[in-house]
Amino acid sequence: EKRLIGKYFDEISQDTGKYVFGVDDTLKALEMGAVETLIVWENLDVNRYTLKNAVTGEIVIKNLSKEQEADQSHFRDAETGAELEVQEKTSLLEWFAEGYKKFGCTLEFVTNKSQEGSQFCRGFGGIGGILRYQLDMRTFDEASDDDAVYDDDSD
Repeated sequence: EKRLIGKYFDEISQDTGKYVFGVDDTLKALEMGAVETLIVWENLDVNRYTLKNAVTGEIVIKNLSKEQEADQSHFRDAETGAELEVQEKTSLLEWFAEGYKKFGCTLEFVTNKSQEGSQFCRGFGGIGGILRYQLDMRTFDEASDDDAVYDDDSD
């Protein structure tokens, strides 16, 4: 565990761009096949919801912490206010354990019992990955910012 997290922290301290952290960025990198080693805290308390818009039938995937689950706005469509029906709810830990191989990565669980493990859990939300190649996650944040409001100033 110490060696694994040490390698992860080395990637960060050397600013290699070959690391990712947080649920959203880690999942984006996974879907791209960029994650070589997926590192997850063994007690990660996040659930993966498959939600269906009651009006449009659109399926939405949301990964929510316990605090986020308490906020009912996550279960409504932001634009229409339509209810999002829960189709499936799975622990994100379970989802990783069942599906990590299809992303072509290894899965490593860590505890928060070592100093390094505790730092990983507190500082990086208990989820991250060492990447196969450099990736600038900021470019994806901008490209996939669906919630942005665009003003058409054609004066």
